[in-house]
Amino acid sequence: MPKFDLVAMGGTFDIIHKGHLTLLSGAFSISSKVIIGLTSDELAAKKGKKTQNNFKKRMEALAQTIEKNFPNSLFEISKLDNDFGPAVLEKNVQALVVSGETSNQGKVLNDLRKQKNLPPVEVIVIPMVLAKDGQRISTTRIKKHEIDLEGNLSSID
Repeated sequence: MPKFDLVAMGGTFDIIHKGHLTLLSGAFSISSKVIIGLTSDELAAKKGKKTQNNFKKRMEALAQTIEKNFPNSLFEISKLDNDFGPAVLEKNVQALVVSGETSNQGKVLNDLRKQKNLPPVEVIVIPMVLAKDGQRISTTRIKKHEIDLEGNLSSID
């Protein structure tokens, strides 16, 4: 039986890779339902991210990935126009699932929830997935052709 009824997590999910799958797996393994905040095109641009895919394509790819890898899981994808979206306002959210890279977001979220008289959430940190070279798997590295979706090093001809 899952530890939580509802957890939240977020991301851009531009090119879905092994690190994203690990984060999603962590969220689905501990909760009956997961709210996933998907970064809007505007927020991505504001953060200096140059996405390969627009919001609609990223949302479709994320939904297909979840349905394929986590069948029968309850989830909701919500457009993120700020750092937290529904995790701040949804009083039933019990935990925030983050990567090691974004673990500081839990404190910020709980400060915002306190201002709105909502209970704090538990922060669940899922360790970053490392590529074969010991560096983290990231969309940026994949776009630069340093690694593939699994973290294997690209062969240099």
